[in-house]
Amino acid sequence: MLKRRNEFEVKYNRFLSELKEEIISGRLKPGEFILPENTLSKTYELSRVSIRKALAELVEEGLIEKIPGKGNRVTLPAETSKQTITLGWFSDSYELEIVEEIIARFEQLNPFVKVELQLLPGTDYVYSLTQLFERGSGPDVFMVSDLHYRQLEALNRLDIIDPYLPDHLQPELDSYPKIFEMFTKNEEVLSTPFLFSPVIICFNKRMFNEAGVPGNSPLKNWGDLLDVAKRCTKEEAEELVEQYGFCFSASSHRWPVFMLQNGGRFFEDDRTESILNSKENTEALTFCLDLMYEEKVSPIFSHGSNDMAENMFMRERAAMILTTYYFMNEFRDHKISWDIMPVPEQKQKATLLLGGSLAINRNSEMKESAKALINYMISTEAQTTIKRNGCTIPMLRVVAEDNHLLQPGIHPENYNAFKNVMPYAYTMRELGLTISDIELLENELQFLWANMEKPEDACKRIEQLLDDKLKTIAN
Repeated sequence: MLKRRNEFEVKYNRFLSELKEEIISGRLKPGEFILPENTLSKTYELSRVSIRKALAELVEEGLIEKIPGKGNRVTLPAETSKQTITLGWFSDSYELEIVEEIIARFEQLNPFVKVELQLLPGTDYVYSLTQLFERGSGPDVFMVSDLHYRQLEALNRLDIIDPYLPDHLQPELDSYPKIFEMFTKNEEVLSTPFLFSPVIICFNKRMFNEAGVPGNSPLKNWGDLLDVAKRCTKEEAEELVEQYGFCFSASSHRWPVFMLQNGGRFFEDDRTESILNSKENTEALTFCLDLMYEEKVSPIFSHGSNDMAENMFMRERAAMILTTYYFMNEFRDHKISWDIMPVPEQKQKATLLLGGSLAINRNSEMKESAKALINYMISTEAQTTIKRNGCTIPMLRVVAEDNHLLQPGIHPENYNAFKNVMPYAYTMRELGLTISDIELLENELQFLWANMEKPEDACKRIEQLLDDKLKTIAN
């Protein structure tokens, strides 16, 4: 008797749970009739008496109403019957207003679900997330950039993610496979890509015009970059500089572009040893230094802040910078005439690729609603909202490449430059750098950026530090 009673409870609870989730997640909309009682009875192998008892529970909860002679219909939700899920996001995101608009539309389509946006400090985002999860109060869904992903990986905290990728999503057809690689472990995509951005050149059209530089012709190589930077650099009296032609950034998401373009790498393919002290790398670093100290077409202090170059550009004190589509959202509030172009090449075409994804909390008690939210956020409608209102590129290819969505007041004229860049964009994961490697590089390269060390000496010294680190890990 005990076994039969348990089997009944399993079937009964399964029916009640699945029907409830279909209503709350929005798969069954208000006004829709659920399947007839006899059909439900056969599907779940329960008596019609048991089916009616379960339906009566949902009536009491306000999820359905019984219509005599017709069946059971999903009701308009009362506030008390709504299921609340939280969406974690970093507080300094440029996409916050867009995300709020997406949430509002999702709630319209899913009236039994309420989404609370939980903002966390941008600088300590991963730390704040892990602290919340340790207390059992983490968000049901949360934004994870490729940097956040690598930070979680370094902390061995990828276990907080319940792997989810919508079944209908095909990276090759619907998006760009490279984006999915950023959020993959052991060939499994852990979080669903949402948006992305390669590093490109952003230039001031007025400064280019005054210097006689045609803005519609891309820079083919470093020689072109240096030539245009020289033409756009203006000096004032007493050796003061009015504007620079280029603003170099020592951000780990910027300067490696030059190394990649010269065929350089940080490690051997198997990551057994560092090859930082190579001719390709020292040549690239020499070029970076020459921009500041030899050619004097770039300020020499921009290494002090990751966004210094962008700030110089917005103040019209630099004609060109390396930046991302993500940061271009900042330019909408400034009356500058600007556009973009692919980064120049040297020995090969190369740039960096950054991205963001949506992850599900492994311990969430509302995973069906969490999945429904992610499914909507990567839908054509939500991705179109991203494209229409900002510069960051939506993950969905059909939306990202839809020129009808471009708006002059928001998007640069050459917005589609990303399509040419994607085939040769490298993710930070492909560089083989761990979070601790990046921290080491940022600390040790300060002497080089300050012109206190030659590239050859810096590369040799840091290569040894990286090798020592690898040996320590191996032992």
